[in-house]
Amino acid sequence: MLSNPLAGPGAAIALVADREICSNGRAMRSQGNRGGMSEKKFFDEMLNADGSVRDPYRILGEWLEGQPRQTLRQLSRDAETIFRRLGITFAVYGAQESTERLIPFDVIPRVIAAAEWQLLEKGIEQRVKALNMFLHDIYHDQDIIRAGIVPERLIVQNEAFCPQMIGLNPPRGIYSHIIGVDIVRTGPDEFYVLEDNLRTPSGVSYMLEDREAMMHLVPDLFHKLRVAPVETYPEDLRRTLESVAPDACTGSPNIVVLTPGIYNSAYFEHSFLADQMGATLCEGHDLFVTDGKVYMRTTLGPQRVDVIYRRIDDDFIDPLTFRPDSMLGVPGLFDAYRAGAVTLVNAPGTGIADDKAVYTYVPQIIEFYLGEKPILNNVPTYNCTDDDQRAYVLANLEHLVVKEVHGSGGYGMMVGPAASKKMRAEFAQKIRTRPDNYIVQPTLALSTCPTFTGSGIASRHVDLRPFVLVGDKIRITPGGLTRVALKKGSLVVNSSQGGGTKDTWVLKD
Repeated sequence: MLSNPLAGPGAAIALVADREICSNGRAMRSQGNRGGMSEKKFFDEMLNADGSVRDPYRILGEWLEGQPRQTLRQLSRDAETIFRRLGITFAVYGAQESTERLIPFDVIPRVIAAAEWQLLEKGIEQRVKALNMFLHDIYHDQDIIRAGIVPERLIVQNEAFCPQMIGLNPPRGIYSHIIGVDIVRTGPDEFYVLEDNLRTPSGVSYMLEDREAMMHLVPDLFHKLRVAPVETYPEDLRRTLESVAPDACTGSPNIVVLTPGIYNSAYFEHSFLADQMGATLCEGHDLFVTDGKVYMRTTLGPQRVDVIYRRIDDDFIDPLTFRPDSMLGVPGLFDAYRAGAVTLVNAPGTGIADDKAVYTYVPQIIEFYLGEKPILNNVPTYNCTDDDQRAYVLANLEHLVVKEVHGSGGYGMMVGPAASKKMRAEFAQKIRTRPDNYIVQPTLALSTCPTFTGSGIASRHVDLRPFVLVGDKIRITPGGLTRVALKKGSLVVNSSQGGGTKDTWVLKD
């Protein structure tokens, strides 16, 4: 077997098998080998190795001990009723059945200790600062390229790079104002960043509604713990958007949320956020540009627009600048943006900073711009354009995770230990044909949390997407969206791939 070119601490973290938990929250038995997944030690966020409950989960563990399975089942049904009444759905493209689905919700919250959150908060803030500096640099002097740290071809030949942004200075120098950072945990103090979402990250509405549901379903449990609030997010979002209004704005900025429309998978969120922060939800045909300024059509006549929180992709923003066949955008919008008449949130071209190939350079990006060591680790990543690393990848696909550079939502990826021989062979050929189109990572031993399943409480793998707002200051909502892989042994947490969500409880002390 070829030697591992990424060998070193943390480079070969393996996926582990599932573990069932009995009704009092303690480990019951290991389920052994399934689907080619080797059983290894992993971090259980609730239980210590001896089966005792970790301190952050002490109160929750005591509560779970007193809950019959039927009570948890009823809470789950009540939660589903709440979400159906609110219409919290997402669309699954290509599904043969109805495209609208509820995201499964688990009634057992995830608990994060105050000290654990403080570490995450510092690491996230460091990361978003550096990535915004990186975006300014690559659209201006490109110092990081001239220093030989990031290859020029990786930037200028990347489909996410937006040449139209070269030389443009957005208000306050901020390119990505709304960011979701995907984080996984492998130990008590071991956190890895899986992805940086700097384009149009979604999921914050589910974070808010999950909290609302839990406060309704288990108010006594909620009040027993000192849980940091998340409900200030809409107000913080509005403050952030107001703070980046263009210099031409006088008075209170007029803010709109630009949506592709009701058939978009995240339309519920677009509507929800507009309503929560008192902004107007618009589609492209609701806006127009005249005399270099952006206006919204209303029953009272045109109203000037200052800030557009856009939830459409770069290519569709303006048919005069980007895709001429776009029916979603606003003709002339980009010229108005370049002229400083309106602010686009997030800025076009931010996708280059969350490109999966650029992701591998984020530790160097942090050191280059901030002169600091990264607080949060990247997942060790194989570069398939390197002959030695590609050879190792092809010989060890059964142990690795393959991701398309521009893939999202759990699509375009392969989890080697759970994949069939046929799928591994197909991905091997794809890598040989387009090595630049894929990154490959070790299969992490993702932490697990107690989750209520059809057969009772069981451990399930989770990740975390904290949400960050960057404007006059950096605001990080305590917690974020915990996504849970509901299928036994699965690593894929995306809702489009069968995952669910949990409320995330960050303790104040």
